[in-house]
Amino acid sequence: MSMFRHIARVTAVGAVTLLFAASFAAAAQGGRYWVPSTSNPAMDQPRIAATDGTTPKAVTQKKERRALSANAKLEPSGKPHRLILQVNTNDPAAMNLALNNATNVAQYYKDLGEKVKIEVVTFGPGLNMLREDTSPVKSRIEEMALSTPEVSFKACGNTQEKMHKAENKDIPIVRQAEVVKSGVVRVMELQEKGWSYVKP
Repeated sequence: MSMFRHIARVTAVGAVTLLFAASFAAAAQGGRYWVPSTSNPAMDQPRIAATDGTTPKAVTQKKERRALSANAKLEPSGKPHRLILQVNTNDPAAMNLALNNATNVAQYYKDLGEKVKIEVVTFGPGLNMLREDTSPVKSRIEEMALSTPEVSFKACGNTQEKMHKAENKDIPIVRQAEVVKSGVVRVMELQEKGWSYVKP
């Protein structure tokens, strides 16, 4: 029985010695070690730990790349930005969302020192947004016309005419908006000219 204990002790001492030897060998090779990643097996690669107190080259290059990409977003592109926001529903929440989007986009590019043009195009039930007598956002439109000149408003003439026939009265449009023949055609034409399209 003592023979088995002796063999077990020798084996344990040998294993501990082997572990220490591997650690010292790794330190002698410049601190190379392997750290497993539980989130992404593709990233399970040897990592280099600097032993002289400096940042490893791979980490420095990655930080430089991040800094360059962050700066690229802040540099003016010189290209004009143009956005269409479509409103075709008589829902005050959707109308306010369109105005919020317009304000946020205008402010974003203003902060970057870049030019932007935004058109809010209304048709169908969405024309109520630009009606003088029914608009739930009339005061916001008046305010935006003064504070955010990058935003313009277009009202569909076809819808205005249909509402005129249905209600048997003139359909007044807020003075900050311009009537176009067709709201849908206006959206199409702007997209054909390269404008970006969003339906809030």
